[in-house]
Amino acid sequence: MDWMKISFFDHASPTMEQLILFHDYSMLIIFSILSIVSFFMIKMILNKLTSTKILENQTIELVWTFIPTIILSFIALPSLHLLYLMDELNNPLLTIKIIGHQWFWSYEYNDFESIEFDAYMKSSCTFRLLEADNSTPIPASCQTRLITSSSDVLHSWTIPALGIKMDATPGRLNQISLFPNRSGKFFGQCSEICGANHSFMPIVVDIIPINYFISWVKTFN
Repeated sequence: MDWMKISFFDHASPTMEQLILFHDYSMLIIFSILSIVSFFMIKMILNKLTSTKILENQTIELVWTFIPTIILSFIALPSLHLLYLMDELNNPLLTIKIIGHQWFWSYEYNDFESIEFDAYMKSSCTFRLLEADNSTPIPASCQTRLITSSSDVLHSWTIPALGIKMDATPGRLNQISLFPNRSGKFFGQCSEICGANHSFMPIVVDIIPINYFISWVKTFN
């Protein structure tokens, strides 16, 4: 069985790595709760834990009130820590502005005035609904700031392997930090119901070594 069909993509950024670890950690807690509750439910169905002499028990009531609170704190604290790390920007070396349209994406490299292009879906491609005529090059191992906005309706720029899902909102700029740690081509789609052709807004990101990125930038000069 292909494990990739039932699990996450191989992570390509520290953010996605932490998201996968947090998912596995949460599922371990949830599975433990499910096992314990199922055990007691089966015992009650088999009439092994019932007693007509027990009318109330304040100790048990306190226990089943405080234990869920403790469990929720064990889930909430790592979640808040991860949310803070996803929003943190640490001296980005590159800024890319992404603008959503019905139904394509526009990219502007703010550090290079001459680099602007649109990305439309390819009509004939290997991966249906996932390939665009222009990919978005981003240097590997480089702190990058992504800024999103929209010219019409609400869109969402999403790359699962990079752990990025960021809304593109009309009249507003949203930003997120990206630090890709390996090279490769990664695919995504608009994850917001933005109209009739919502499914025709693919995203293709090329994570390339820094020297190849510099060579690509020079082609626009």
